[in-house]
Amino acid sequence: MEFNRNGIRFEYPENWIIEEDSSQDGVFTLTASAPDGAFWSLSRQPAEVDLQQLTDATTEQLRTEYPDLEVYPASDDIFGCRLSGADFNFSYLDLTNTAGVRSLATPTACYVFFSQAEDRDWSRLHHVFRAMTTSFVRETIGNGPSSD
Repeated sequence: MEFNRNGIRFEYPENWIIEEDSSQDGVFTLTASAPDGAFWSLSRQPAEVDLQQLTDATTEQLRTEYPDLEVYPASDDIFGCRLSGADFNFSYLDLTNTAGVRSLATPTACYVFFSQAEDRDWSRLHHVFRAMTTSFVRETIGNGPSSD
């Protein structure tokens, strides 16, 4: 399936559900949820937002909810775009979970990607999360090989 609204385009699995939210301060957020509870979210922030502050805010929010949070600096390169952030491990309801946050700055906006799944699903789903982010960079930012 393809999401294509509000200047954002990306591909996602057809059995996932998309929820959108906009705020008065110009922040647009959407979440793509898998049937098993895993999810990938994208938030479009103003261009002047500091990427490290976004990662730090995400880390602090998670640390408040999950005191056993383990944090690892991380980054990805997609079509020459550097997405910086962190990976997380934590426990919730006796299940271990993995999550990741990545941020991407462009001249017109900053984008924050967050993905989370139970560890038993992560090995399968992190490839899906990566494909969704890659399709966003290709379709919305306009980098990467043409899909034609």
